[in-house]
Formats: sequence, C-alpha cells, structure tokens
Amino acid sequence: MTTAPHQTTGRAATVTLWVLQIVMACFFLISAMGKFAGTEPAASTFEAIGLGDWFRNLTGVLEVAGAVALLVPRLAGVAGLAFVGLTVCAALTEAFVSGGGLVLPLVALVLCAVIAWGRRSSTARLWALVARR
Repeated sequence: MTTAPHQTTGRAATVTLWVLQIVMACFFLISAMGKFAGTEPAASTFEAIGLGDWFRNLTGVLEVAGAVALLVPRLAGVAGLAFVGLTVCAALTEAFVSGGGLVLPLVALVLCAVIAWGRRSSTARLWALVARR
C-alpha cells in the first residue's frame, strides 16, 4: 500500500513541473516578443548595457529557443538550467544597470531552478548520451 501515495506524489510532481514549464515558456516567449519589437524597457535597458540591438535580439532568440526547449521532455532540464543563468544576468542587470524591480527576475529564477532540479534526471540522461559520443 505504500506505492499508491508515492505514485500520486510522483504524478503530482510531474503535472506541477509541466505546468511550470508551460507557464515559463509563455513568459519567455512574451519577453522575447518585447525584445524583438524594441519596446520599453527592453530597448533602453540593452542600450544602457552598451551592447544595443544585436544583443537584445540575440537574447530574444535565446528566450524563444529556451521556451521551445522547455516543452521538449529531453531538453526541459537543460533549458531550465540555461534560464537560471539568463535570469541571474537579468536580475543583475535590473539591480545595477536599469534600476528596475528585482521581483520578476528573481521569481523567474526560482521557477527555472525548480524546473532544472525537477528535470535533473533527464539532464543527466542527456549528458550521458552526449558524453558517450
């Protein structure tokens, strides 16, 4: 009888991770669209960094690629991990360059870390597959 609660917990964790992945994929797609459109605050933030439009567009492309990867089971953990790095950079930029709010990038950071942790076994399998070559 001990397997039923474990299966329920495993199923609930899987559903929760999928919901987080979908929400974060939507979040990063919307963020990328703002970067591609050059809307504020994206345009002025990247200008303040000193790297201009090319870096803003590159960041948008990375966000789209990562959002798609969040929806691919084999890539979701790696995408979560990559978004942890991206959101750390976003939080540092908000704190030291644009002076914006830190709540949104920190919430995104935590949610991406949860995805990366929750999908760590798929990341390990992917790493093992790549390392064998």
